Amino acid sequence: MKKALAGEGLGFAEGVEFTRTPISEIYEILAVTDKVRDHFKGSEVDLCSIVNAKSGICAENCSFCSQSSHYETGVESYPMIEASDISGAAAKAEALGAREFSIVTSGTKVSGPEEIATLVSALTEMRAAGEMERCASIGNVSRDSLLKLKEAGLQSFHHNLETSRSFFPEVCTTHEYDEDIASIKAAKELGLYVCSGGIFGLGESFEQRVELAVTLRELGVDSVPINFLDPRPGTPLEKAKNLSPLECLKIIALFRLMLPTTDIVVCGGRPKNLGHLQPLIFAAGANGMMIGNYLTTPGRDATDDLKMLAELGLKPRGH
Repeated sequence: MKKALAGEGLGFAEGVEFTRTPISEIYEILAVTDKVRDHFKGSEVDLCSIVNAKSGICAENCSFCSQSSHYETGVESYPMIEASDISGAAAKAEALGAREFSIVTSGTKVSGPEEIATLVSALTEMRAAGEMERCASIGNVSRDSLLKLKEAGLQSFHHNLETSRSFFPEVCTTHEYDEDIASIKAAKELGLYVCSGGIFGLGESFEQRVELAVTLRELGVDSVPINFLDPRPGTPLEKAKNLSPLECLKIIALFRLMLPTTDIVVCGGRPKNLGHLQPLIFAAGANGMMIGNYLTTPGRDATDDLKMLAELGLKPRGH
């Protein structure tokens, strides 16, 4: 714990050793990670929300994703929605208590000047309407486009690596891992707050989870979104089993101990995988969570999440 409290975090070998800790010791682990979270993040919780601004028809073949055109999943597909619809969704999320709002689009990247123009308009409207922090998750976007969006009001850039470099070929073969790395570096160079994490339960080993944490630390990302697989019909992983709630908590704890000063936000798959143990994500080290719906699956009622925070003696950041 001393190393984590000093802000250094566990190294690769120490992380691997941690993963060998028996799951029966999870509550001893949570006693440590809760102290680390409180030391660096206090009692405030970052709440974020998203809008699926462009759905389906994605050329990538990510094995977990219902929006991939490689699979028959029955997911709703539509082009980029109007800027006013995006800013309207942001206003609703802000009313629920979300601090950050992310515009998410399917596909390898936003395609062409028209979509960039829509994003510019949406960001401009959001900036004029309120104090909500503005984020976008738009694939492998060029540096020039990122700069244009930053000038319009973009503050955060979200781009998940999804998994470790060594396991990535088992998840996606339609683009290279280094393309994702380059997008993250470009956003960092522009001074954007960068969110990058992964999705767990794809078949990766605990050692590969440690590998991902090391990569994210080397990239200096500001926030790590942690997602848990909720198997989607029609995808190659449709028959995968959900992770146990205790394993999910152990994953969160691993990332808190390896990245003690970084924001850790629990996102997709939270209700399905953690069930009644959702309140323990904060003891495990998370200092944020996504509220509202996910991309193609419903989330938990935001009022239930806000009630949970109040009962835990925590409060949304900025409130």
